[in-house]
Amino acid sequence: MSANLKKSLSKLSKRGPHRVLVGDLAYAGLEGKVYTPAEGDGLPAVAFGHDWMKRPKHYHATLRHLASWGIVAGAPATERGINPDHTGFAADLDSTLQILAGVRLGHGKATVNPGRLGLVGHGMGAGAAVLAAANNERVKAVGALFPAEVSPSSYDAARNVKVPGMIVGSGTGELFGAGNPEKLANWWGGEAVYREVDGINQQTFSEDTLFKIAFGIGWPQPSGQERVRGLLTGYLLHQLTGDNDYSDYSEELAESPKIESVSRAELAERVDDNVEGMTRAIAQPEN
Repeated sequence: MSANLKKSLSKLSKRGPHRVLVGDLAYAGLEGKVYTPAEGDGLPAVAFGHDWMKRPKHYHATLRHLASWGIVAGAPATERGINPDHTGFAADLDSTLQILAGVRLGHGKATVNPGRLGLVGHGMGAGAAVLAAANNERVKAVGALFPAEVSPSSYDAARNVKVPGMIVGSGTGELFGAGNPEKLANWWGGEAVYREVDGINQQTFSEDTLFKIAFGIGWPQPSGQERVRGLLTGYLLHQLTGDNDYSDYSEELAESPKIESVSRAELAERVDDNVEGMTRAIAQPEN
C-alpha cells in the first residue's frame, strides 16, 4: 500500500518556521550563496547544483524554502558557461559541503552537523551531484531533480552511490528532455525512490521566469515547483535528521495528487523496454 503524502505535503510545500539569512560562499573562497536558518545547532546541510547556464539566484525561492525548514543550503555559482566542466562542478559541490560543515553561519548562531550532509541538484547540477556522491562517505543522501546527462556518465556513477537518493522526473513529459531520470533511479547503487510530478519539468523548475517567457521555453509553474520543494524537504528531513514524522517521503511508493511513485521493479522494466525499442529502431532496415 502506498504512503499518502497529501496532508504533510501541503504543509511542506509552504514556507517553514525558520527565519532565513542569505550570505556569500565567497568569504570561504568559492563563488556562490548560502541560505541558512538564523540559528540552530547541528543543522543538516546540502550543497545545491544549478542547471546548465543557470545561477543560484534562479533558485532563490527553493534555497530559501529549504532554509526555512531548518536545512542549510549552499549553492556554488561556478561552471556557468556554455561548456561547463562537470567533474569540476562536482568537486565544487563537495567543497561547499566542507565549507558548510566547518564554519559558523548567519550571525554565528547556526552550525552544521558534519554527519548530516547531502547533495541536491537540478538538471546538470543533479548529474554533478551524483558524480560528487559516488563513493563519498561525507554524503548521507542525494536529491536529483530532473537530472540531465553529464560527462563522465552520472548513470555509471550512480552505481557507486551507496546512500539513499530521491530522483524526480516529470509526469507531463519533457519538450527538450536532456536526461533519463528513470534510468538514473534504476541504476542507483543504494536505496532509491523515484517520483514523477505533474505540472513541472526540467525547463520550468528554475525561477528565471522572464528569460523563459522571452525565449518561449516555458511558463511559470508555481504549483509544480511547490510540489517538488515539498517532496525534497520531506525527504531530506527524514534522511538527514532521522525525523520519522517524514518517513513516508522515503517510502518506495508514496502518492499525492499529481505525484506518482514508480517501484524499482517497474523502473527496470521501463528501462529495458526503452533499450529494446531503441535497438529495434537502429536495426530496422531502410526501405
